Amino acid sequence: MVIGTAAQLVVPDLSGVIVDNAIEPHRLALLVPLGGALFGATAVWGAFNFAQSYLGALMSQKVVYRLTDAMYRHVQEQSFSYFDKSQTGQLMSRATGDINSVRMFVYRGAPRIVTAALQFFGTAVILLKIDPSLALLTMTMTPPFLWAVLAMSRKQRPASWKLQQDLADLTTVLQENIVGMRVVRVFAREDHEEEKFDRTNTAYREQSMRVAEIQANFQPLLNQLPQLGTAFIIAYGGIQVIHGTLAIGNFVAFNAYLLLLLMPLRSIGFITNLWAQAQASAERVFEVLDSQPRVRQPEHAVVLPRLTGAVRFEHVSARYGDEGPLVLEDIDLSVAPGETVALVGMTGSGKSTVVQLVSRFYDPAAGRVLVDGHDLRTVDLHSLRSQIGFVLQDPFLFATTLGENIAFGRPGASQADIERAARAARIHDFAASLPWGYGTRVGERGMSLSGGQKQRVSIARAILMDPRILVLDEATSSVDAENEFLIREALGELLGSRTTFIIAHRLSSVMRADRIVVLHQGRIQAIGRHEALLRTSPVYQRIHALQLAPAGQEVAGE
Repeated sequence: MVIGTAAQLVVPDLSGVIVDNAIEPHRLALLVPLGGALFGATAVWGAFNFAQSYLGALMSQKVVYRLTDAMYRHVQEQSFSYFDKSQTGQLMSRATGDINSVRMFVYRGAPRIVTAALQFFGTAVILLKIDPSLALLTMTMTPPFLWAVLAMSRKQRPASWKLQQDLADLTTVLQENIVGMRVVRVFAREDHEEEKFDRTNTAYREQSMRVAEIQANFQPLLNQLPQLGTAFIIAYGGIQVIHGTLAIGNFVAFNAYLLLLLMPLRSIGFITNLWAQAQASAERVFEVLDSQPRVRQPEHAVVLPRLTGAVRFEHVSARYGDEGPLVLEDIDLSVAPGETVALVGMTGSGKSTVVQLVSRFYDPAAGRVLVDGHDLRTVDLHSLRSQIGFVLQDPFLFATTLGENIAFGRPGASQADIERAARAARIHDFAASLPWGYGTRVGERGMSLSGGQKQRVSIARAILMDPRILVLDEATSSVDAENEFLIREALGELLGSRTTFIIAHRLSSVMRADRIVVLHQGRIQAIGRHEALLRTSPVYQRIHALQLAPAGQEVAGE
């Protein structure tokens, strides 16, 4: 930029020299070398302008790469509590639209600021050398121009921030509608969703017009001030030429430099617009990057060896957020290696929170959770979570092949290992019947598979992972009888000697557990086997009665 701008500043001076020393006195011998010098300066300017443009694009792309990479890695490190309150569309908007606004400023705005400063001050010095009175007259338009720029910036920054927020809201509504399209169609809510999208889209359009209105209010002033100044300067300089106090070559050079001086001034409005958008976007990006995860990898973390699977809750209480109510209170429970423990209770009793604490997705508000005698706050998170397998009620499959979904928890698994896990999960025969076998793509979220098939793929994934602690969260609650039978067979292969936590509303799923823990309002109400709990636990009796009661029949105590 420095070399290119310097070459650009030489061009008007050479033009004036050519007029005064070659054209006006008709010295053709000087025209060729001076013209060659002018061509050379122009060539240098063009070459370095190209280099600046290319390197600016390269730098801006590196900024985007590093920002996107930093945001992705930072989001990956966030604890579950962050995603409990964050919207996917908002994060997507910040990772794409906001970072692109920063890129545009780095690529087009920041270089123009430097170039404009070099042009302005370089041209000002040269103008003072050519004619101080003309130069001072030129400078009189600078203060009102800067005032207009600052006033525009003050108004545009908050408006741009609101515009980026409205765009993120629009992205969120669109993302939710696409992901939830089946639900929208099932409940015939297309009209409602269209109205919601229209409201959000209208808000974005209106805010876009507010930003445009701010630009429209100031842009004429930013354009007309230089033009007005130019008219006075040309008139004043023309009078000097007529009176013979200013050489015509200097007047030509002065006008050329005046154009160079006006170029950065005219671009200030564009730069201000880019700056306002980039500043608002950068605030939103760094709002994500500055957020601190609640659950962090500890310093000097203990890397866990192969676990035996002993789990201990020592008077554990837990809540979601800093100020929320306790969802678990004074949980004191020991689970032996290889033991199967079922967690039952009414909705909201804290069953899922218990198993999420075992994986350290959340930290307890009080007490400790220990695995094989290690406080989870001191252990390496990867060495812990790589030994805990989850089979969830709604398994998530990636839009890749069936084989890659099964091997997700164990990258690099051989085809033989994948097929062995699939056979154990009762999904191999289905995989073999597909056109490309395990290489068949399953679609986004596994949409080409049935619920039972997705569940068995999830079980195969857990089997291949070979975890020491297993969590079954409503693994059979949403499938038909045939698939439930197949899944139960597969779970029999999976349990083995692993420590297992079973969360289920169906008591038929937990009757064979070594112990059943009954949770009520975040506390352990009872522990025992099925038969004993039917005699001693009012909560368990009520759950049992609700499941056995015919439809429409009231249950005592309900």
